Amino acid sequence: MRYLPTFRNSIFDSMFDFDEPFFRDAPAMATDVVEKDNAYVLSVELPGFKKEDLQMKLDNGYLTVSANHDETSEEKDDHGTVIRRERHTGSMSRQFYVGDNVKQEDIKAKFENGELVVDIPKYDAIENKSEQFIAIE
Repeated sequence: MRYLPTFRNSIFDSMFDFDEPFFRDAPAMATDVVEKDNAYVLSVELPGFKKEDLQMKLDNGYLTVSANHDETSEEKDDHGTVIRRERHTGSMSRQFYVGDNVKQEDIKAKFENGELVVDIPKYDAIENKSEQFIAIE
């Protein structure tokens, strides 16, 4: 599908070509959602990111997963003169509605090998959790 700005004309055709690789290959958080008996499990692919690049926030029933990465590399010659300097910056985020009854302490997350796995209990599982009996010793 081709998205065109409303002011599209021949002068701007090449300047705002949304089929260019930059837009077509823009990073996205590829996510799988699996429903289990008592939870939903999100598997978010985040290759190239580290655990410290990630942030998760729960606000008004929405879980926001954010990833920010800044990297600078530099090559110098034998005299200390910079030959090449590169900077790579990337950020992305995605929101999931998890419901108003889910609390921060109910959500479990693990990041390993470029994949963030998030366990979110279902509403029914949270209700049943509060109705469990406590063993008396």
